[in-house]
Amino acid sequence: MFNSPNKKFFRFLKGFFILSYLRYNKTYMDNDKKLKLTFCSGAGTVTGANFLLGGNGKKFLIDCGLIQGDKFVDDSNWDPFAYDPKTIDVLFITHSHLDHIGRIPKIINDGFQGKIFSTIPTKEIASVMLEDTSNLLSHNEANDKFFLDEIYSVENSKKAFNLWETFEYDKIIDLGNGFKFCFKDAGHILGSAMIEIFYNNKKIVFTGDLGNSPSPLLPDTEIINDADYLLMESCYGDRNHEGRSERKKKLEEIIKKNYKNNGVLIIPTFSLERTQELLYEINSLVENKIVPQMPIFLDSPLSIKLTDVYLKSSKYFNKTAQNLIAKGDNLFDFPGLRKTLDTDDSKAILDVNPPKIVIAGSGMSNGGRILHHEKNYLSNKNDTLLLTGYQSAGTLGRTLQDGAKNVHIMGEEVKVRANIANINGYSGHKDSDHLVEFVGHTAKNVKKVFVTMGEPKSAMFLAQRLRDNFGINACVPSAGDSIFLDFS
Repeated sequence: MFNSPNKKFFRFLKGFFILSYLRYNKTYMDNDKKLKLTFCSGAGTVTGANFLLGGNGKKFLIDCGLIQGDKFVDDSNWDPFAYDPKTIDVLFITHSHLDHIGRIPKIINDGFQGKIFSTIPTKEIASVMLEDTSNLLSHNEANDKFFLDEIYSVENSKKAFNLWETFEYDKIIDLGNGFKFCFKDAGHILGSAMIEIFYNNKKIVFTGDLGNSPSPLLPDTEIINDADYLLMESCYGDRNHEGRSERKKKLEEIIKKNYKNNGVLIIPTFSLERTQELLYEINSLVENKIVPQMPIFLDSPLSIKLTDVYLKSSKYFNKTAQNLIAKGDNLFDFPGLRKTLDTDDSKAILDVNPPKIVIAGSGMSNGGRILHHEKNYLSNKNDTLLLTGYQSAGTLGRTLQDGAKNVHIMGEEVKVRANIANINGYSGHKDSDHLVEFVGHTAKNVKKVFVTMGEPKSAMFLAQRLRDNFGINACVPSAGDSIFLDFS
């Protein structure tokens, strides 16, 4: 046991270290040339994008998305945020997928009173997406009534959209205290944006999700060549897609084979962007008589609503798509297409004889009407399940992709005898080679690249490629990590 003088000495030493640490931390925090970046979520996983940038009296959030996996909504979404929402000045939204906007009602519920900034289409799509999410949660008995009534309430939605302001691409906006920002076209989905934040003549770029350019509908991802810091996605950081022409050829072959087999082609699809691209390409195949005409069901109320938003926002399409519209082509309608808004119409699809095609949500088979169709058709060897995008670990989509012979759907065991096909070219994300190419434009300038929004294997593989190819400082942060950035 320490004697009295030793106790006093160790108290003094402890106090000295604490005081020194606090003084150091205060100096670091008060230095207006340092900005603090915190990876609140969205690091070490694909979903739940939520990043905090603070300094010189300002706090900015980039995205506020749902954490998803084997469940549509993970329980961790209801944990307290890693910051006080009341202290946030601006919430920037890169785009309107739920893993980037899904916790907006929660942050409002927890006291956020700042501004929400996005592009014009992102706000319009977000309104549809959040309403649909509220409806899905209300029909899920596993969700606590508190979260439904208190978080995803009409009041919180109204508050959010009253705080929401929109801006066009490429317009530089003053945020005060030396900060400015600009939206750049990410080419991922309609309205998707990269966020450039300028401070002290330097720039940090948050990519959001980067589009799989060239897209049949959207302009290419804009080039960034002068970023000092870059926080980027890595969903497909460790693999590549088929090319555009290859994916369309595969789609043609799968449709023809399904028709020949007198089968049902089931396509689980993401309602936002993936559905619109599929309709666009099927439209071309049907109208040019490349594939036989058959009943094709768009069995997703959300997809139908979002397709209407796309039609109203065609000024954001690329020139090729705009020219087709100018010539009178409805890009998302063709002979044989039937849109089933009502539940009874959806159920009636079962009574329509094959061959037929059913397009329904969700894209990872973790909810929605697709589950009913998979339950009805997966056990038939003449039928085909076509996966057209990323399947998160733990989802039914991933289980089917991995070759499971038996699955449980809506409480029943279903034998999988149907053909399981994949077309990765329909992903809305850049693949590994194109992510590297994207960074290559700014490799000479960038001080550090933070590889996020990907599974660990994918993120680490991409970070190593960036280090190997360009010799740049690329790291893979974990959720909860913080780092100070030098903006001197």
